[in-house]
Amino acid sequence: MPVAELDATDRQILDLLIEDGRRTVREIADLVGLSPSPVRRRIERLETQGVIVGYTAVVDESRLGNTFEAFAELRFAGNTKVAEITASAKEIPEVIAIYTVAGDPDAIVHFKVTNLRHLHSLIDLIRRDGHVIGTRTLMVLDSWQRGAPAP
Repeated sequence: MPVAELDATDRQILDLLIEDGRRTVREIADLVGLSPSPVRRRIERLETQGVIVGYTAVVDESRLGNTFEAFAELRFAGNTKVAEITASAKEIPEVIAIYTVAGDPDAIVHFKVTNLRHLHSLIDLIRRDGHVIGTRTLMVLDSWQRGAPAP
């Protein structure tokens, strides 16, 4: 798929939608200095080009009791397929993301959990997968994410 060519206004529209995906076309138009019709066309073009692939709710995990965040590095046997690497962790609701990576480790799993004991039980669950040969856990002290709402 070719890379989309975006001008400064397209980028500004994207930034506004990343900040708040529920913004109205009128509000975006006012903020970028255009009328609603060209803004609507630009958003539709960005969707058609696959630049905007969807809109989603951002969940405050702390309101669900998940105030503890961590990453686990996973090491697998050398003949393990990528699909097997991600399979067991995908089934755990507290897993936010799984990244398969080149080098050591083989995968990194991102968790949001209620406490250290909760994390420990999930790491144990993943360790019981017959393909995992080692883990290392990293606890998050603070974080920042582009496009994420301020805490």
